[in-house]
Amino acid sequence: MRYTIPGHESFDIETLILDLNGTIAIDGKLIEGVKERIDALRGSLRILLFSGDTQGTAAEIAKELQIELRLTPDAAAKAAEAQTLDPQTCATIGNGRIDLELFKTVRLRILTIQVEGAHPQTLLESDIVTTSILDALDLFLKPKRLIATIRK
Repeated sequence: MRYTIPGHESFDIETLILDLNGTIAIDGKLIEGVKERIDALRGSLRILLFSGDTQGTAAEIAKELQIELRLTPDAAAKAAEAQTLDPQTCATIGNGRIDLELFKTVRLRILTIQVEGAHPQTLLESDIVTTSILDALDLFLKPKRLIATIRK
């Protein structure tokens, strides 16, 4: 997906990296409405799940969503995995301290503040903050929302 944003250089997002716990799942359970949005995005973005797998449900959720899982036990591992991709064409959605180095690595960073909360340093590295993973995913389904949020 190509984004042309007033006051910014145009950029492409080809890969969406999702965090699991606190982002697309709460207490190890997928948030209702996420699967439908992932299904809708599948044709336009490569979607990956990076997770430390705190709750032990990452493989099951990745299978349900039909997306690739990369186990990343810490912040450095998340950033290193992103480096194996083209980080300047990656977006990520996350919330925790484990996402901080990933946020510093990729082109577009979206933070969700949901029931698990969000780490303040990760918040400061974000481009966009939402209060729902559904709203965050909708930024890719309705790109004018994303453009309106980050335009100068």
